[in-house]
Amino acid sequence: MTDLKTQLDAILHGAAFAEITDRSFLRITGPDATRWLNGMVTNNIKDLAPGEGNYNFLLNAQGRIQGDCTIYREPGEGDPTFLLEADSSQLTALTQLLDHFIIMDDVELKPLEDLSGILVAGPQAPSIVMELGTANHQAAPCSSNPQPAPQTISLKQTVYAGASVSLILTNSPLVPCFEIWSDPSTIASILTELSGTSALPISAAALEAYRILSATPRYGTDIRNTETAKDLPQETAQTHALHFNKGCYLGQEIVERIHSRGAVHRTFAQFTLSGPVPTLPAPLELNGKTVGELTSAAVIPLSDGDTTLALGYARLEALNQPLTYPGGTALTRNSKLATQN
Repeated sequence: MTDLKTQLDAILHGAAFAEITDRSFLRITGPDATRWLNGMVTNNIKDLAPGEGNYNFLLNAQGRIQGDCTIYREPGEGDPTFLLEADSSQLTALTQLLDHFIIMDDVELKPLEDLSGILVAGPQAPSIVMELGTANHQAAPCSSNPQPAPQTISLKQTVYAGASVSLILTNSPLVPCFEIWSDPSTIASILTELSGTSALPISAAALEAYRILSATPRYGTDIRNTETAKDLPQETAQTHALHFNKGCYLGQEIVERIHSRGAVHRTFAQFTLSGPVPTLPAPLELNGKTVGELTSAAVIPLSDGDTTLALGYARLEALNQPLTYPGGTALTRNSKLATQN
């Protein structure tokens, strides 16, 4: 495989692809699904049109984040059905959390199995995705109009060589990013076709470098619910996960209280490091006082040279000041990005 810089360049300036090994789906159906699910998550899923999606947190009664996910309303007529997409390591816990709150509701939760996926990312990804399948006269292109609008999240059902395929446009802040899901055999065929295009196969390290460069937090790493770190929604700077006029949901009282007071004391941010990648998590200090911590970090091979970037949290009064961490200095690079997985 090519070096990390070439792979990251493909994501940022061309097209790149990789197998998806860490995402899973839960289907939510039933006559009460819309009302019930809207009361469980932080965003407004009630008004999603068929094929639309949005990013969400699931909270406990204390307003602490229990997990994050993207929820799509599936295309089709009849009662709305939804797909919840989350990191595979979260899905069992999220399913148990949701199931606990099905009381008298006519709702069914069903994990989807035997799915494989491919990620296609980069400025040229829309044209690459649009052309998939056209070499086979029995196949339809994976998308007839894939050019995304900023911050759009969508789900489209299409076909490839006669097989059903789900095409997802994700919320990717820097470049267009698509997920293609189908049965393992169909995905293997699509991978073979992608290998014959200008898209470059990339590694997990390149995807992690892009995640940090785009300031996208990962649940379990940058968004935590542990004995030592219990993050609140507004602390994560992921404002696109919150809707303040949707009605009641689990944990809403705390979110609204913070919203009415106008601020939290710390925020998620991206940092430039003038030292080596530290052992994580790493404390951030200002004048000898702990004011935050780094949660993710990597050396990013950019066109103008290697840059060490990190994600983490800092108190508001410490933003844009030189902070120290074990081995170097951290300076806020961006504290306002509102991004996702």
